[in-house]
This record gives sequence, C-alpha cells and structure tokens, in this order.
Amino acid sequence: MANIEKLMKQAARMQEQMQSVQAGLVNLTVEASSGGGAVKVVAKGDGSVVSIKIDPAAASAGDVSMLEDLVLSAVNQALTQARDRASAEMSKVTAGMNIPGLM
Repeated sequence: MANIEKLMKQAARMQEQMQSVQAGLVNLTVEASSGGGAVKVVAKGDGSVVSIKIDPAAASAGDVSMLEDLVLSAVNQALTQARDRASAEMSKVTAGMNIPGLM
C-alpha cells in the first residue's frame, strides 16, 4: 500500500510542476524572421502570436504574394520555436516520459 501512496504523491507533485510550467509558458517569447528580417514575428510559449512587424520596404514592393509567403514563413517558424521550447520545458518535469496529449 505504501507504494501506491508514494506513486500518488509523485503524480500529484508532477501535476503541480506541469501546471507551473504551463503557466510560465505564457511569459516565454520567441522571435522568428523571414526575408532577411523584412518580417518579424514574436510568439509566446502558449502558442499565441504576440506581434508581426513588416518592414515598410517589403510592403511597398507591391508583391503581395511574396509578402504573404514571408509572413506565413515567419509565423510558422515562431510557432515551431515556441512549441519546441514548450516541449523542452515540459520534458524537464516529465523526465523525458512520453505522455500522450501533453504537448
């Protein structure tokens, strides 16, 4: 019976740590750019995009399709970085255990 109690305590402690990490991910930010810095995107560890900055020269070039591609590329890079950092932080708590549905 002591093993089950110990396991339950460990699970509760891990859950608290995971909630703490998830709350901290809101403060984690990453930045990605594309087009040699023409488009810059900042995203948070929770997967939200905080800002998108576009160099006026890129916007005045008149090639809307290229600008759309640059924005899409920078957003995807930022979100990938945020997801990777969030997974790295969470794996510190889970000690590398692969728990489906966490991240």
